Amino acid sequence: MNWKKTRRDSLSAFLAKPLGLAAVLVLLAIALACAMARWLAPYGALDQDLLAATQLPSTLHWLGTDTLGRDVLSRLLFGGQTALAGVVEAVVVFTVLGVVFGVIAGFTTDRADRTISAGVDILMSLPSIVVTLAVLALFDNSLTAAMVTLGLFSAGGLVRVVRAVTKVTREELYVDAARVSGLSTVRIMARHILPRLGGPVIIQVSLFAGIALVVQSGLGFLNLGVTAPAPTWGGMVGEASQVIEQFPWLLLPSGGIISITILALGLIGDAVRDVNAETTSRSRGVRIVERPSGKAMRVRPAVAPGGALLSVKGLTVSFASRYAETTVVKGITFDVEAGEIVGLVGESGSGKSVSALSILGLLASNARIDADHIRFDGIELIGAGHRAFREIRGKGIGLVSQEPMVALDPSFTIGNQLGEIVAIGTRMRRRERMERAEHLLRDVRIPSPADMLKRYPHELSGGLAQRVVIAMALARSPKLIIADEPTTALDVTVQAEILDLLRALRAERGMAILMVTHNLGVVADLCERVLVMQNGIIVEQQNVERLFAQPQHAYTRKLMDATPNLLEPHGSRKTGAFVESHAKVAAL
Repeated sequence: MNWKKTRRDSLSAFLAKPLGLAAVLVLLAIALACAMARWLAPYGALDQDLLAATQLPSTLHWLGTDTLGRDVLSRLLFGGQTALAGVVEAVVVFTVLGVVFGVIAGFTTDRADRTISAGVDILMSLPSIVVTLAVLALFDNSLTAAMVTLGLFSAGGLVRVVRAVTKVTREELYVDAARVSGLSTVRIMARHILPRLGGPVIIQVSLFAGIALVVQSGLGFLNLGVTAPAPTWGGMVGEASQVIEQFPWLLLPSGGIISITILALGLIGDAVRDVNAETTSRSRGVRIVERPSGKAMRVRPAVAPGGALLSVKGLTVSFASRYAETTVVKGITFDVEAGEIVGLVGESGSGKSVSALSILGLLASNARIDADHIRFDGIELIGAGHRAFREIRGKGIGLVSQEPMVALDPSFTIGNQLGEIVAIGTRMRRRERMERAEHLLRDVRIPSPADMLKRYPHELSGGLAQRVVIAMALARSPKLIIADEPTTALDVTVQAEILDLLRALRAERGMAILMVTHNLGVVADLCERVLVMQNGIIVEQQNVERLFAQPQHAYTRKLMDATPNLLEPHGSRKTGAFVESHAKVAAL
């Protein structure tokens, strides 16, 4: 993963927060001093000098002595080893279980989510402190067993936080793009989900670390886990409480080191959380302006033989809610032949995007898909498992979305994301991946492709980002591209360039394109055949020339009437009547 720029920006932001930086330095100083107690401590942890008992700080004993004349500073250093080791044990268990099960629950199947959530509910209903005390009795007063148990029974809270963040993140378009590219579920979770969890996880871990230290100190106070005379911070607080009226000073060093450590943990968590929020919200910056390029040659290759590449019959899509089920696509049937460009046109809410995404199995978990068949290249997709879809996505069918900026993961460079897709199923070295990625960027007419590989998504204009998304869709040489409103978010000049690019790529690669759009100008310019969709039903199917010359359905005529300034220029490259927007959406 290319984290160099992200790390540099985050580190700079963190260094600008004095409280967070000071807390890190204090915590590091405490941890290092305790780790090096053998060399730094002026006395042994158990060395006694009864003649020097209960002394205030002096040059011989910097933090004074206890009731047995033992050096307080030395005992704090040696006792810190036990305290911090217990905290680390609990935090590791808490973090690993919380993140792993939270991501699985939030990203995978509903069944896994329900199972894990039920387990978390049971876990959180049990009193963790009581269970920890029971474990101490069962495992011969083992502090390690107690802290592992604490981490286990406390992980439920982190599971819920991670699950919630993961559920939001999995709806991001760049996660769908990763799925369509054929990345495995494990790789998507590790590469595109985990980076989003930094802030929430860090703040939860820092809070839990403080709680773990309090619990560990409490056990020491009760002389559990590590028993006297071995030093622990909690044990030293217990010893100080017994002589608080005669020698109150003794409580200050032991209680103070616990308070300072907990405060430092809290400040670190707050600082990192703020840095993460600032980094995430910083989605603006220097933008590379796309240079206008010459129009691509409008070459229409012969349609590849072999019949329907994609065949959909009787497709019905419904979405279930708590109270009802709504059907949004109602038994539609259509084919897309190899090498053909088919337009699926309709107003917003007509069901065209749902129809297209159902082919790839990218609908929400509450969607129900029924069909007589959905066949792609001879493979039946109805009832296909996850493995079958992984073989189809990216390699067989590519997806170009209408929002290129959210189809790209903001945490990675363009080269990193393209290289990841290119390397699927291969053993390419990094240099080979970058060469292939550069070649793809050159194919989609991006200027200076080598420089573009080093850029992050927020540094690109909308047109350049859309070209990158097209390159990602082409990375595994699919036979069909589903273009879901690919020009909607772009200005008219860039729209024309993207249409010319798609046309040229079809000519070069012979791939089929299913163009989902509401723009009749796009249909007229690019498509050979068009499907008109209204309220989840395909009301008309015709080739483009006939559709514009003799629309058969009243809804088709309404769409044409609602399109502003449609003209019928003479001498059009299409036979028969042809429409063109005055805004040159069709780029003619």
